[in-house]
Formats: sequence, C-alpha cells, structure tokens
Amino acid sequence: MSLPEMRAKVKASIWQAVAQSGVTLSGIPQADMDRLVGAITDGVLKEMDDFLSQATGQPAGVSKGPVDEGDNEAETILWEGRPFLSLSVRYQITSERVRITEGMVGKDREDIELVRVQDIDVSQGISERMLGIGDLHIRSHDPSHPTAVLNNISNPTEVHEILRRAVLKARKKYNVSFREQM
Repeated sequence: MSLPEMRAKVKASIWQAVAQSGVTLSGIPQADMDRLVGAITDGVLKEMDDFLSQATGQPAGVSKGPVDEGDNEAETILWEGRPFLSLSVRYQITSERVRITEGMVGKDREDIELVRVQDIDVSQGISERMLGIGDLHIRSHDPSHPTAVLNNISNPTEVHEILRRAVLKARKKYNVSFREQM
C-alpha cells in the first residue's frame, strides 16, 4: 500500500471514530476539524513507524558516519534505513555501493556500484514533507537496473548528500570520470 493510500485509510478511520464518539463538534469550523484530523493522522503514522523501528530493530534511517581516506580500506556503511512503515525493504549506502534488499524470508538484493551512479534526485510531496520523508531517485549505468528509487526514506536531503559525497569519493578513488555530450 502506498503512503497516500495508507494516510487516506488512517484519516478515514479517525473521522469514523470521531463520528462514533458522540462528541458534539458543531462549534468547531470544518477547516479546523480537517487540520486537526490531518495532524492526528500524521502523528499516528509517525508512531506506527517508530513502533516498527523498535519491533524490528531497524530504524527508518541511520547515518553511520564519514568514510576514512585510504586505498586499502574495508567497505564502510555510510547510511542504512528502510521505507516509512515498511518491514520487508531495507536500504544501505556503503563506501562502494547502494544496496536494496527486499523480502522477509526470501531475499532479493540489488547492488548499484557508486562509480556507475550518474544522477541523484530527491522528490517530496506535501504529505511526505510534513512527515520528514521523501524519495531518492538514482540513475546509473547499471545494465540490469538503470534506475532505482529509495522510497519514503527519512531525511531524504541528508541521505542525498551522503550518497553524493560517496559517489564523488568512489570516482576519485577509482579515477573514474564521465563526459557529458551536448
């Protein structure tokens, strides 16, 4: 289920609970009620995501710190996280690659080498901005998956910057450059 669908379903449940409560709300303007129910919806979704983080031990997004310089260094985890309200998808950015793992029992894993990354973009809808989440779009020279999306990640602009710096370091480390054609 997508985030807008989940938000709409939770919001409808809250409106139903308000209607069934028997509390008289006729003195409150409809616009104020809409804002209140929207705020409660966002709060409930945030709490659900926090609960999933605690239950799985996998936070929605964790920065692991910068990469040390050196040619013989081991692969370092720079960031790992998961989509908002997801249990079966995990993302990881290392000093060598972007890894997307899907599945709870059976696992599918897609790796994108950082030296192959061409472009990184961030997109956020209005409801995503209120929740502090967004999508990271990655375009690469990877023949199997030229585009990848890290959906509904926490702090997408911070993750974008972590990935951008890692790509630049990987290109410098392996002496890789791309030429743009006009």
